[in-house]
Amino acid sequence: MTRHFLGDTAALLGRSLRHISRSPDTIITTAIMPIAFLLLFVYVFGGAIETGSDRYVNYLLPGILLITVVSGISYTAYRLFLDLKGGIFERFQSMPIARSAVLWAHVLTSLVANLISLVVVVLVALAMGFRSGAGVLGWLAVTGIMLLFTLALTWLAVIPGLTATSVDGASAFSYPLILLPFVSSAFVPTDSMPGPVRAFAEHQPVTSIVNTIRALFAGQQVGDQVWIALAWCTGLLVVAYAGAMAVHHRKVG
Repeated sequence: MTRHFLGDTAALLGRSLRHISRSPDTIITTAIMPIAFLLLFVYVFGGAIETGSDRYVNYLLPGILLITVVSGISYTAYRLFLDLKGGIFERFQSMPIARSAVLWAHVLTSLVANLISLVVVVLVALAMGFRSGAGVLGWLAVTGIMLLFTLALTWLAVIPGLTATSVDGASAFSYPLILLPFVSSAFVPTDSMPGPVRAFAEHQPVTSIVNTIRALFAGQQVGDQVWIALAWCTGLLVVAYAGAMAVHHRKVG
């Protein structure tokens, strides 16, 4: 059974990756907005923002990485919606394949596409002066957190991909998520914010994730922030996965 599921998922993953390779503009489009934010905040607003960091790009990059992922997962919902409306799901259900393999193929495609986009953004940041004091373990830890965050949001994207009634509706769910980094420690320290805004910023998931990645990049101790970040990512993953599978069973049952 496990071998059957893995083989089906691998075959469908190959199909999705071929679609991506034939339209690389998807990855380019995903990276354009985060890079634009990076350029805008570093070269236009960076000189007016006091963060205590020697380079504002060092302070800014973790938040930009999260925005990159949020931009990328909207395409997961979009591609899933097109498959559903195009009758691909019904065609696959008539074949002897594992039902959840279709969803996992889309999820793994999202991980690959977002990883490429993240590498592109980091390379642009390096060209802009970003420098890290992290060792190999630090970079691996950042990669692990970003993959967990991407996996959680991708399963969240599966839900509108299966339930939306239009292409715009399938991808529009990510817009509110893009706003979260702006009300966090991603762009400015939270202690400069008014009371209620600061309270929200310090207790939402983006701040703990950004602070953890920022400390890892700097080669500093992460403290309790890493456990809070992992708890947010893991909790969101569990809820999103359960919701996505429930919707999927209802759709194809």
